[in-house]
Amino acid sequence: TAVLGLGDIGAGAGKPVMEGKGVLFKRFADIDVFDLELDTHNSDEIIRTVKLLEPTFGGINLEDIKAPECFYIEEELKKQMNIPVFHDDQHGTAIISGAGLLNALEIVNKRIEDVKIVFMGAGAAGIACAKFYVTLGATLENVTMVDSKGVIYKGRTAGMNPYKEIFAKETDMRTLEDAMKGADVFAGVSIANVLTREMVRSMADRPIIFAMANPDPEITYEEAKAARSDVIMATGRSDYPNQVNNVLGFPFIFRGALDVRATSINEEMKVAAAKALAALAKEPVPFSVIKAYRSEHIEFGPEYIIPKPFDPRVLLWEASAVAKAAMETGVARVNIDLDEYKEKLEDRLGMSRHVMRKFINKAKKAPKRIVYPEGEHDSILKACEIILDEQLAHPVLLGRPEVIEEKLANLHLDISKGIEIIHPPISPNLEKYGDALYDLRKRKGVVKMEAQRLIRNNNYFATMMLKLGDADGLVSGLTQQYSDVIRPALQIIGMRPGVRKVAGLYMMMIKDQIYFFADATVNVEPSAEDLADIAILANSEVRRLGVDPKIAMLSFSNFGSSRHPLAEKVRNATKLVRERGLDILIDGEMQADTAVVPKIIDEIFPFSDLAGKGGANVLIFPNLSAGNVAYKLLQRLGNAVAVGPILMGMEKPVHVLQIGDFDEIDVVYMTAIAVLDAQSENDPLSN
Repeated sequence: TAVLGLGDIGAGAGKPVMEGKGVLFKRFADIDVFDLELDTHNSDEIIRTVKLLEPTFGGINLEDIKAPECFYIEEELKKQMNIPVFHDDQHGTAIISGAGLLNALEIVNKRIEDVKIVFMGAGAAGIACAKFYVTLGATLENVTMVDSKGVIYKGRTAGMNPYKEIFAKETDMRTLEDAMKGADVFAGVSIANVLTREMVRSMADRPIIFAMANPDPEITYEEAKAARSDVIMATGRSDYPNQVNNVLGFPFIFRGALDVRATSINEEMKVAAAKALAALAKEPVPFSVIKAYRSEHIEFGPEYIIPKPFDPRVLLWEASAVAKAAMETGVARVNIDLDEYKEKLEDRLGMSRHVMRKFINKAKKAPKRIVYPEGEHDSILKACEIILDEQLAHPVLLGRPEVIEEKLANLHLDISKGIEIIHPPISPNLEKYGDALYDLRKRKGVVKMEAQRLIRNNNYFATMMLKLGDADGLVSGLTQQYSDVIRPALQIIGMRPGVRKVAGLYMMMIKDQIYFFADATVNVEPSAEDLADIAILANSEVRRLGVDPKIAMLSFSNFGSSRHPLAEKVRNATKLVRERGLDILIDGEMQADTAVVPKIIDEIFPFSDLAGKGGANVLIFPNLSAGNVAYKLLQRLGNAVAVGPILMGMEKPVHVLQIGDFDEIDVVYMTAIAVLDAQSENDPLSN
């Protein structure tokens, strides 16, 4: 046993690490894990025991086994077993640091086959890293390995084994200090504080240092930077940039291997994992990741060469790359469609991803032109990359072309060919749109000069594009008050025929349930007639999204238990809906728990139209305070995912984002809703 930093302290002492690893497997890749600690120092006993477990498990992750025994154990098990066997202490560090090395070399403009690499530490991780770097393209002649006894050279006998012998070279170098002179790369998997500032200064220009000893690196980040300002530095610590964290590897490698029922994890699969991570680091970082790490900005460069562990995209990129490599190299027992596989992986990220994937797939069957008044905002630009990749919509961005192009360059987004940029003040349609606005509003106090001024505002311009058919939908509101977006929409687009008031609908996803809340954004104190209209609008919207609506009209009263006017209002609203003779499953007034706990309504109120229906999924709140408070509490305290607000009742698709919500995935989701709205404009049900 080789417990990190503690050595051979017994099999039982390894259990906390193993249990923790099991949690990480489940949390990051939804893999069920059983930790087994083997109380023996006999390598052959371990091999025999693990071999006997083959019928029970889909794969074996070896952990906390010291070198050189770990090499022998893994090699023998791979020969004897037809399921993946993977010693993470060796290969995890190699794969993650290998991804970082590829990107660091790109930044410093050096080729892997040319660089001189010094390894400090010749245990499980050190030898595995050296082998993997050679697989990635490094040459053996350029690799120097150093252990506690010095440089590993031809003819050395002290502390040698067959695995170290591979890296023994003809050289006069004997110490780490000797080896570091002129080196391009240092990879440390040894002990703290063995690398000095003087050694760092002796390295080649633009050096790369991976000081991966834990918990304290071979040299601290501060010392390395003080010695050489041009250094690219990675460590095993989360409080420094570029953390080499094995959790970026083993959950996703096994996910890909298990999903194609691979017989092994081969070198090609490891290389695929490293290259997927390297490529992902060059992609724009989602706002959710930036927020999780309390950073203002994260982008590819010297301080970001490896993706962050909590980036949800790692599962999609790495697992699919591993599965693809397994199929291409013949170790997969089943072949899968990679596009479908990525969707299944997305489902594992949570209910919200699963639900929104259905909407995105439906929307992308007929993409629409969606205009974004806040076209210069980073979140809109990042969202557009996803929108174009998904072929979800044709984005039209309002803003200054030079500003947008500069931001695209800074964000490393190559989407210029897929987007249309319009700067309203110099648009050839400006005068036409201004005249159209004047015609619409001239009897409502707007003179021609005022109309020409208003149309220069991005929201007014975008809304007029929608009105005149130059766009199919509008998404705005990241940086503006709700009223500033909805006002031009109501003035120019207006409501659908028969609709008296618009309303806002939130889709709330919690655990494995979907609920729809209305109205949480527009109507402050709706009348009974207003509540009836809101319920009918919500019924139409929810049905259009492919969900069968079961509507509960909420109050503090259950079916007449209170005669208070506020309870009467909700009761009357329910009656008004029924009197319209529409095919709507609705009941009320009722309390919130009555609506969502089937047992209550089934046993206490069996007469209800919702009894035996599994509970309501559309909740109509008695006023704006109740709806707004409820959705925000559920979102913040219940960890529900809120998608919305979906603006209901407009003649054309206008959707308002939550101000300050800079997560680009929310922009993508609202775009999908807008496209679905545009697709169903002529659907009688929607009207």
